[in-house]
Amino acid sequence: MASTDAAQPSPPLPLPGFLPTTPRGRAASSGPAFGFGSSHSPSPLSLSRFSASRGAPDSCGGWWRTSLPRLRSLLGSRGGDRRMRRKRVVGGGGVGVAAGSKGWHRRRTRGIVIWGGVVVFFFLMNWWMFSRLQDTPIRLLRRNPGSSNVSVVSLSRPSILEKWNIYGNGQRSTGVMFSRLLGLAAHALAEADSRPEPQDLWQEPIGPTTWKRCADERNWERCDGHNGYIIVSANGGINQQRVAICNAVAIARLLNSTLVLPRFLYSSVWRDKSQFGDIYQEEHFINYLKDDIPIQKALPSELQSLDLEAIGSIVTDAEIMKEAKPSFYLKQILPILLKNRVVHFVGYGNRLAFDPVPFELQRLRCRCNFHALRFVEKIQETGALLIQRMRHHVSHSGPLEHNLLGSFAEKLTMKGNKIVPSRYLAVHLRFEIDMAAYSMCHFGGGKDEEDELEAYRAVHFPALTLLKNTTKVPSAAFLRSEGKCPLTPEEAVLMLASLGFKRKTSIYVAGAQIYGGKLRMATINSLYPNLATKESLLSSSEIEPFRNFSSQLAALDFIVCAAADAFAMTDSGSQLSALVSGYRMYYGGGNLPTIRPNKRRLASIFLKNSTIEWKEFEDRVRKTIKQTKQIHERPIARSIYRHPRSPECMCMVE
Repeated sequence: MASTDAAQPSPPLPLPGFLPTTPRGRAASSGPAFGFGSSHSPSPLSLSRFSASRGAPDSCGGWWRTSLPRLRSLLGSRGGDRRMRRKRVVGGGGVGVAAGSKGWHRRRTRGIVIWGGVVVFFFLMNWWMFSRLQDTPIRLLRRNPGSSNVSVVSLSRPSILEKWNIYGNGQRSTGVMFSRLLGLAAHALAEADSRPEPQDLWQEPIGPTTWKRCADERNWERCDGHNGYIIVSANGGINQQRVAICNAVAIARLLNSTLVLPRFLYSSVWRDKSQFGDIYQEEHFINYLKDDIPIQKALPSELQSLDLEAIGSIVTDAEIMKEAKPSFYLKQILPILLKNRVVHFVGYGNRLAFDPVPFELQRLRCRCNFHALRFVEKIQETGALLIQRMRHHVSHSGPLEHNLLGSFAEKLTMKGNKIVPSRYLAVHLRFEIDMAAYSMCHFGGGKDEEDELEAYRAVHFPALTLLKNTTKVPSAAFLRSEGKCPLTPEEAVLMLASLGFKRKTSIYVAGAQIYGGKLRMATINSLYPNLATKESLLSSSEIEPFRNFSSQLAALDFIVCAAADAFAMTDSGSQLSALVSGYRMYYGGGNLPTIRPNKRRLASIFLKNSTIEWKEFEDRVRKTIKQTKQIHERPIARSIYRHPRSPECMCMVE
């Protein structure tokens, strides 16, 4: 089953520039181009159509065509200089030739010996370090059937997990890697019941400047869209599709064109046939943006019979560089639009830069994301039900709830007798099998786990498998030390416990099926029993309309996470986490904190799991989270959807 996101985890490998930044963005689409002309299959010719403007031919291997002649010339000149020197020496007598030649050979031999020694030294060091890893025992947590006791199973096998095995630190004398810390966490949670929570736990750090939402303000005239029609078939999951929609809105305005209601490609990972109208309110989207761009539900009848591929109007995401500048669209796409009256972007996604972009065009992207996209009533009603049950039928409704839930937001305050609504924490636990496979990391399951993830990669991420088989890629240990691996449930629960969330805290876990299933979730369940998911909160009849529609299930997670009193992400590259945190920033008024762990810093802390005391662990984790919890103005070139706190999207309050 697919997860609620796509990730944009940062890609674990810095090597393949052609790979998308998230597992979801990598999923190959299939099927026809939805009736807009013929079905499309990109050809090698189409991949280089715009290459002249972005230097594609020479960007990956073509450098030798120009470098080789220069190299030959350089070598030739050096050879000529050497021959001239030898002639001059010969002219002076045979003794000079012999002496010069002997000295030159001596220096050359000494240099070869030194370099050879260095190579041998590094080879021996690598062999010695690797040999120490071969007999690493793997210790696993195993829950006995019918029992709440957790036992330790030790497996012996040659391991490439190095010291970063999730259950062992690579030393024979070490037991379960996190069993010690988890035991300390359980003890700390028991003691914390009698103490108040940290004061800033449910609060967003107060900054020097106050911001208010203002993306709904316009300062331009409506465009007539007379240059032609923009069709978009978005790839990926619901969160990638959301970004693609708002980027397409901006492109339609930039090219003074009419946008056809976006379509969604079928994903082999998501396996969801939902279209725009199944998730978002079509009429609200069209009417809210009518003062910005004209939007139609379909192409005019006279254009529907066009063979878009034959006339060159189909543009794939492979033909557009990631985060292309507006100038690319004006130079390369506009001429096609003016000539053919239609351009169809297939697999469109993150293909528009965030800087430099004109002020009003950037604001239009915010207006689309935070105002124009409203969930359909079926999703709103069920989302309101989930929030209501997480808060034990006592809640409040503010601007965020009204935007997410529409008229169903009023129902949040209709039940219950408590004065203070129950608070809850939402956690996006990004640890599904696609994320685990894409990360190229190891998670303590031994050879069986490695084979399972490798098989999954071969089916869903063939380019990554090819890369691994043909290129020397970073080790799993290195990836983890660099913060490229998703946090496991064990690491996530240790982070929450160290921050001070009490055992009785109500926690909503967003995501699909966690890789490892119930066994993997046993740790969180034991430390935080008030754990809930959409599947546990809804009855079978209530969730039935959403089964087999992973994008609609993801929309429910989006709503509950956005409305939570505190939200914790476990992967900063996740698109769902990024969009949720941006939504909370835009509508929260400084009252909706988001926990953004720095996985690289956390990795250095978890590395000391066998010796670190709980107090030190707690202090270091809190210090790390405090640094990332503070909200700043959007950095240049960063996502406006994730960082709306910028003049284009929000306004500073004096």
